[in-house]
Amino acid sequence: MKSSQLKELLLQSLQQELGGVKVYQAAIGCAVNQGLKAEWQKYLEQTTKHVDVLTKLCKKVGINPDEQTPGRQVVGFLGDSLVKAMEMAGQAGDPAAAEIVAAECVVLAETKDHADWELLGRWSVNGGDDADAVKAAYDEIEDEEDEHLYHTKGWCRELWLQSLGLPAVLPPPEEVRKVTTAIGAAKAEAESLANR
Repeated sequence: MKSSQLKELLLQSLQQELGGVKVYQAAIGCAVNQGLKAEWQKYLEQTTKHVDVLTKLCKKVGINPDEQTPGRQVVGFLGDSLVKAMEMAGQAGDPAAAEIVAAECVVLAETKDHADWELLGRWSVNGGDDADAVKAAYDEIEDEEDEHLYHTKGWCRELWLQSLGLPAVLPPPEEVRKVTTAIGAAKAEAESLANR
């Protein structure tokens, strides 16, 4: 395995989590639904913990967690752009629309975050000297990342349906069923849509 690419993935993952803290802070400010606001508050706390886990992991495997790479800078720029998008939506004067924008921004952020953790998990199975440390971090975080992505995708879909005047289920079925897999999310969504 290329250690330089593992280093890059770890630094991008750390930057993604740092940006995730900002994304959740902005999203909470846009949330209208109290259940969603509480959900994102929980995710903010978990994301803050993820920053700590990745910072410690970087140090454990001999990577300076403050090192900047071009890829890390791009990840930081994208995170800042999501925050700016939510700020713009909030200033437009339509709280329900801003809440949807926030949900979309969280889904975008969590898609990259989820992909990073999947890659770290796969590397830890096939990796080298640092595989055990990476695997321990992955095992601690992965279920939370699944929840963040699949539950927020459900919230986003249902908020859009509600805004379109279509039947919506809030909280979404992914939240009610506490799904943590893509299959579970797909089943929850399909059953919910079939019953409307």
